[in-house]
Amino acid sequence: MQENFSLRPYNTFGVDAKAKYFTEVNTIEELKDAINFSNLHILPVLFLGGGSNILLTKDFGGLAVKLHFTGISEEIINENEVLVTAKAGENWHEFVMYCLQKNYGGLENLSLIPGNVGTSPMQNIGAYGTEIKDLFVNCKVLDIESLEIKTFNLEQCRFGYRDSIFKQEGKGKYVILEVTFKLTQKDHLIKTDYGAITTELENMGIKNPTIQDVSRAVINIRQSKLPDPKEIGNAGSFFKNPTIPLAQFESLKQKFENIQGYPNGAVVKVPAGWLIEQCGWKGKQIGNVASHKLQSLVIINATGNATGKEIFDFSTEIINSVKEKFGIELEREVNII
Repeated sequence: MQENFSLRPYNTFGVDAKAKYFTEVNTIEELKDAINFSNLHILPVLFLGGGSNILLTKDFGGLAVKLHFTGISEEIINENEVLVTAKAGENWHEFVMYCLQKNYGGLENLSLIPGNVGTSPMQNIGAYGTEIKDLFVNCKVLDIESLEIKTFNLEQCRFGYRDSIFKQEGKGKYVILEVTFKLTQKDHLIKTDYGAITTELENMGIKNPTIQDVSRAVINIRQSKLPDPKEIGNAGSFFKNPTIPLAQFESLKQKFENIQGYPNGAVVKVPAGWLIEQCGWKGKQIGNVASHKLQSLVIINATGNATGKEIFDFSTEIINSVKEKFGIELEREVNII
């Protein structure tokens, strides 16, 4: 147990906020001990995975717990399907690469997403036409109050767009310990019709892509437009893509004929990056914080010296300008601490 501990290495924004107490846990018993310590001293608890989806706006006056549970196991269901279970502390991208080396299909479109396996159900992470919910079987969690291990199935997790029970009424009540996915061994569903994957595969000279080819295409695309958190502080996409009523979209189209949108019944999903760019934020810098020059959806710690409050205030200015111009209120995807 360490005191007055800097969390700079444990958040991908590289914000130098401090935790009153900090500890790392490798077993469930160690995790229970940490929770008991926080209860004894009446401290709030912050559980850290890969630190890729949090913004620390101030020092944390409680106990920060870094989860180090690792390990991957498999259970063959039949000649085509396999259950793969990863502990919460496994790096997400390395887990995807492990599955691809085994020729297990399903996760390839989610290559190079930062963070750890344990946080993937919280956000229902997704990219290029695939979301966690499409492959999710269940996850084991520790109930923080009772210290009992429970299992949540697909229905119980109530997945939505970058949302789950763990961000709603279950927020702060559970620690995810491991996640199980159902993947394919041979009859893979290749998804290439979303975003720029088809174009990138053509650039790679590939006509009949494998799941490994799709992964490489996704990695190429992400590396070409998204900054590496190891080189410049960021948390990937900072905002959710807003969903608005079809009538509102049609009205906006009268005024902004180039507005982008993806209809789904009575609603339309509008790319947040496009809205932000139209408001002049792409590449714009204020003090230590900027919108990335290649992808305005990404806010960066441009100088490496930004505070969490500076980043939060920068995001608020973006929200206000988009609301003023388009009448659409952006929602932060990043968890604000």
